[in-house]
Amino acid sequence: MDKKIVIVGAGVSGLIAAQQLEKYGYSPVIYEADKRVGGRVQSDEVEGYVLDRGFQVLLSAYPMAKQYLDYKTLNIKSFVSGSYIFKNGEQLCIGDPLRDISLLWPTIFSKVGLFSDKLKVFKLRQILKKKTIDAIFKDEEVTTLQYLQRFGFSEAIINSFFKPFFTGIFLETELRTSSRMFEFIFKMFGEGEAVIPKKGIQEIPNQLLSKLKQTDVKYQQEVETIKEHTLVFKDASKVTFDYCIVATEASGIIPNMANAVNGWKSTQTLYFEVDASMVFKKHMIGLLAATDDVLVNSISFPHTKNTPNKLLSVSVVKQHSFNEFELIKRIAEELKSYFNITIIKHLKTYNIKKALPNLDTVAYSVYPSETQLTNSIYLAGDTLLNGSLNAAMVSGELAAKAIHEKITGYVE
Repeated sequence: MDKKIVIVGAGVSGLIAAQQLEKYGYSPVIYEADKRVGGRVQSDEVEGYVLDRGFQVLLSAYPMAKQYLDYKTLNIKSFVSGSYIFKNGEQLCIGDPLRDISLLWPTIFSKVGLFSDKLKVFKLRQILKKKTIDAIFKDEEVTTLQYLQRFGFSEAIINSFFKPFFTGIFLETELRTSSRMFEFIFKMFGEGEAVIPKKGIQEIPNQLLSKLKQTDVKYQQEVETIKEHTLVFKDASKVTFDYCIVATEASGIIPNMANAVNGWKSTQTLYFEVDASMVFKKHMIGLLAATDDVLVNSISFPHTKNTPNKLLSVSVVKQHSFNEFELIKRIAEELKSYFNITIIKHLKTYNIKKALPNLDTVAYSVYPSETQLTNSIYLAGDTLLNGSLNAAMVSGELAAKAIHEKITGYVE
């Protein structure tokens, strides 16, 4: 097809949009400000370790991930379905005995909530197993905290498990996130696993890129503004187009998009090298039961080579005023005090100011036409739907479909 279609941003949504456009017979051009693909889904190599830019996992049950990704080629490594909870000087455990029978007695007898709470977790899982994704996103929206309280969970399990666990996912400490998002994520955990490619989260966009055959990706091309049918770059050069998909944050480059997102949620991830003896017995996330004056939210040990030292990832969601030196010192103290972990050295700190969009309401999908902003400009990205990798994929596909429908008049 001879229509000139450009995509701004080579993150997951932009790469999916390009795949969909190729399927329709187009040859789009992607303009990416960075030196590589990925957007917010990237990894770096530091002193022989692969560091993801922020603690990120892929939920293997995501419908779009199953459609677009080859898990075998990604060589994904799974987390055990459970968590270590550090509370009052004890290391407790809660998990899914249906996945790992060795978790049955530790979960039943753990001091993480009441016995009735554990029965409610199983009940909720069964309810959401039968509930469709469409039904979830059409249901009433309350906060996640209100949802958990209405379901009858005790304050003990909310504070010891749900708050620290979902703080790490929603990147906010009060569980104000929509109950729709909670149900969706809880359902995905119940139907699949939390996984990370062995070589880091960057392998996801790398794989999507490798599947493109008719797309030209131009790197280090920073767009300053987008006008009708024209991209204007930082160096004042211009490119014209018939259609454009904006697969990056639009507020900074499209004037009338200034209030599209109600702010962003931030997070910090610190990486340390530790002795191998510190690593958890099972590959699970470690959570600190809700404590007002502690910065560490969660810790994990990414898969590394069989060496004497291992990689430790620490996530911080709470706001603070420490500089990096003070933060590293504070986190080292908390790791020793609450987790009995002594660090060997600090490797890197990631300050991610725009980690997740702060959306007042969330949706799973929209009509393709709803991605259209102007006659020639279309939007993609998780800011349209909900803050997830799945949403980024959905939105990229929708924007591509919308342009194809506009050109051909054919509605799928």
